[in-house]
Amino acid sequence: MSTSPRKKALVTGGATGIGRSAVLALARAGFDVAINYASSAKAAQAVAAEAQALGAQTLLLQCDVSDDQAVRQMMASIGEVFGHLDALVSNAGTTASWKVKDLDSLDMAEWDRCFAVNVRGNFQVARAAVPLLKKGTNPAIVNTASIVGLRPGPQPPAYAASKAAVVNLTKTLAWNLGPEIRVNAVAPGWMEGEWMERMLGEKYEDLMGKRAKQTPLRRCVTADDVAEVMLNLLTANRFVTGEIVVIDGGFTAST
Repeated sequence: MSTSPRKKALVTGGATGIGRSAVLALARAGFDVAINYASSAKAAQAVAAEAQALGAQTLLLQCDVSDDQAVRQMMASIGEVFGHLDALVSNAGTTASWKVKDLDSLDMAEWDRCFAVNVRGNFQVARAAVPLLKKGTNPAIVNTASIVGLRPGPQPPAYAASKAAVVNLTKTLAWNLGPEIRVNAVAPGWMEGEWMERMLGEKYEDLMGKRAKQTPLRRCVTADDVAEVMLNLLTANRFVTGEIVVIDGGFTAST
């Protein structure tokens, strides 16, 4: 078992995007980090190397968060190596494909997969992490929701509805796990990078540019912006729980 004085964190979906940025932000802040991934092994190894260069001990854990038995085994592995957790970033997620405003284009198997990973997986990870978090110091959880869980958008209904469920689950977990464990969520707006490139396709540059012009801070959110807020919620804001922090440069507040 590690005797390092560094705090311990788990980031699910930690290989790419927001998860990758969260891993590196935690490493810079003095955390050792368990990095969960489902299929992006090479990317997970790369971010682990970056975190190690920042002084962090890392633990790579392949696990589909929708599989409860696998989640519990993942926590057992973390317990053996880290002994406890001080922070959980529940970021693993997936989406569905569809043609905008064509409800029949949505595959219901993809709907079920969205909820299995984004909602049930979120709950299963939190539930299994509780014993390790209770051994930590000022433990906290941050979930990745989305602005489309709070207001309509062009994203697939399965994804949007699952993120709305994450919003409710965050509040429900905060009620159930307090006062020992704080639980909050972030709700990013349109985010630069690969995720939105897949969502918007060839319209990515045009639509992201238009969104930036309509945003008070005149740009779209980045994964590093989200990770910065996550870290703040995990390490400060000691009397904040059950909150959903919108990170969109003021777009929804001004439209």
